[in-house]
Amino acid sequence: MTDIRKVVKKLIPQKLFKQIEPTGHLIEAVVANIRYGFPSRHMHVIGVTGTNGKTTTTYLIEKMLSDAGFKVGMLNTVSVGIGDDIKLQTEHLTTAQSSILQRRLRDFKRAGVEWVVLETSSHSLAQNRIWGIPYEIAVITNVTHEHLDYHSNFNNYLEAKRRLFSLASKHGLKFGVVNADGPNADKFIKSIPRSVSYGIQSGQLRADSIKLAVDHSTFRASIDKETYDIRINIPGEFNVSNSLAAVAVGRELGLTKKQIEQGIAALKGVEGRMTSIEAGQKFKVIVDFANTPDGYEKLFASLRPSVKGKLVAVFGSPGRRDEAKRPMQGEIAGRYCDEVVLTEDDCRDTDPNEIDQQIADGAKKAGKIINKDLFIIVDRESAIKFALQRVDSADDMVVLLGKGHERTITRADGEHPWCEIEVARKVLRDLKI
Repeated sequence: MTDIRKVVKKLIPQKLFKQIEPTGHLIEAVVANIRYGFPSRHMHVIGVTGTNGKTTTTYLIEKMLSDAGFKVGMLNTVSVGIGDDIKLQTEHLTTAQSSILQRRLRDFKRAGVEWVVLETSSHSLAQNRIWGIPYEIAVITNVTHEHLDYHSNFNNYLEAKRRLFSLASKHGLKFGVVNADGPNADKFIKSIPRSVSYGIQSGQLRADSIKLAVDHSTFRASIDKETYDIRINIPGEFNVSNSLAAVAVGRELGLTKKQIEQGIAALKGVEGRMTSIEAGQKFKVIVDFANTPDGYEKLFASLRPSVKGKLVAVFGSPGRRDEAKRPMQGEIAGRYCDEVVLTEDDCRDTDPNEIDQQIADGAKKAGKIINKDLFIIVDRESAIKFALQRVDSADDMVVLLGKGHERTITRADGEHPWCEIEVARKVLRDLKI
């Protein structure tokens, strides 16, 4: 089905393809559900959607439930598996095609899985790829600028996300977990019979006494007369928010205070999400999947206060994807970083120099000057090497953004092997710094 879809996509105009695409995916989803026996009907499904934070939130929920004794299957951007048997998934999709997704859910059912934590993208919702899955709990982390190349406008993107809550309102627990710090929280709350809101600034479940460190955060979560002392081993205030969502899910499922606290603390990290690279260097190197304007704003706002020296960012932006976000990425990085190094990032058949110039336009608005504190080096490994040579103090930090956990980089001639974490380690070893 997927191969046929690729052929059809090439043969007909893109606008027409977008109109008929959901029907094709719906047919594929119906066939896959029938073929694999509607496997998700035999398990409880928690769906997590949002622009940023989806993957980390699914990991937190999975770990918390597994530690509490449930048999849990997880499907997200990074991984697929059950309990300790978690493997990297290689598709460049947050939510897999229906045939793959239903087969994996069938395997979960055969293995005796009770709960499934499923990262659910706006594309999969708009395209009917998740048809037949009876979500019981819906989690929204946030909705900010992203994927407008596909959804055409922000309202369509928002409505695609909201569909998860409409689906969950028809099944089982019918419960929603909503980030109240977002401007559209009410739209999600109104889409489901029961919900709890969470946030740092607002919400029923609130975080206070927040202490941010370079490798973890601690805080107190409070709702009504209940309090939870939370430690999350992934830095950044945005991950405080993600862990609040996990607390809300744990409460709804009747987990004890101890189970919630210990379950969240048990997660040691998520590959490519604020991953610290250690290769004997004296400065800090971070690899993160951040690739949206909101993700950049939150990441840099969290990092900047802890970086006493120079902060250098290396990133690009994908080809054939949302062009409007490119100057926004550049402007945000330009405001927070001392130096910005622009490079390739899944450029596909788009000229990477063209992409980087669009990003550079935003960085220039933030005061950055080409070849002074703004550099363009298309080859990604060379860009990383250049950035690492720009710092020399223990107070400095280099952040490598956009690729995170991914195992390939897509250029005009196709996919090439790529692991940002391993490349960073290799370059550090070669430089002997």
